[in-house]
Amino acid sequence: MHSVKGIHHVSAIISDLYKNFSFFTGILGLKLVKQTVNFDNPEVYHLYYGDEAGTPGSLITFFPYSNLPQGRHGKKMMNTLGLSLSAGSLDFWLERLENRSVMYKPPVERFRGEIVVYLEDPDGLGLELVFTENLKNPLQAVHPDIPEAFRIGGIFHAELWVDRFELTAGILSEYLGYELTGSTGNRFRFKLQGCPGFIDILETPESLRGLNGSGTFHHIAFAVEGENTLGRIREKLLDAGINPTEILNRKYFKSVYFREPGGVLFELATIDPGMTLDENPQNLGKSLQLPPWLETGREELMKKLPPFPHIL
Repeated sequence: MHSVKGIHHVSAIISDLYKNFSFFTGILGLKLVKQTVNFDNPEVYHLYYGDEAGTPGSLITFFPYSNLPQGRHGKKMMNTLGLSLSAGSLDFWLERLENRSVMYKPPVERFRGEIVVYLEDPDGLGLELVFTENLKNPLQAVHPDIPEAFRIGGIFHAELWVDRFELTAGILSEYLGYELTGSTGNRFRFKLQGCPGFIDILETPESLRGLNGSGTFHHIAFAVEGENTLGRIREKLLDAGINPTEILNRKYFKSVYFREPGGVLFELATIDPGMTLDENPQNLGKSLQLPPWLETGREELMKKLPPFPHIL
């Protein structure tokens, strides 16, 4: 088994805290598993959504910046996130989206046994509901309006747009252990054996370069077992002439960031200690959690952060 264990999380930039919370919990049925702040800019929330335990592979995180200009989907970025669903839940979800006035593109078959519905969140973030007969991702969030068999089952894929797929493919295969498993048109699909979640590389040399802003993905993070392994991969990247950051303490994981040759920002994040470090599973996401170095300024920080939506 390779030292990387699949997708840990993806992170995006949005502008409207309340619409974000309503969409991802109320419509998609994910659970808010962590309220914390951007450790590099503590006056901005960092929100984590996922399954009931906040398991890597189910996590989508957001930085809500109010009054932020709209970003632009384009090359050198991750642009679309796919979410796993059972094939039998297609009609349920199409009706759910229509009843909640969520616009979507008609279902299309991409790979055999895989039906895809594209939609966007309130900030314009690219999302795909992927309905498959071979649903193997067990990560589920519990929602009272969504039957168990129809719930989202974690991250299905992340879609990266680049000039040439070979550059990004080289990093995925040589340093992260992914293998090319299929292609269709300009889409090249990579899989890490034994781990859920695909990486789809789209070769789009004609596209404009993406611009960070509201409605764009900031980075994709890959799960790593332990800080020692994280350090070893970091050293290999340095030897290859790639410039990763130092190992950073993100409280719930240790991480390293680097920009792969195709231009997409990658993060390596340890699996432990995880989202239950400071909250038990029953209370995940119900109150603001801060790292120790920000606790002394909690009172002042709370005055600067907007009030959070009511959580059931």
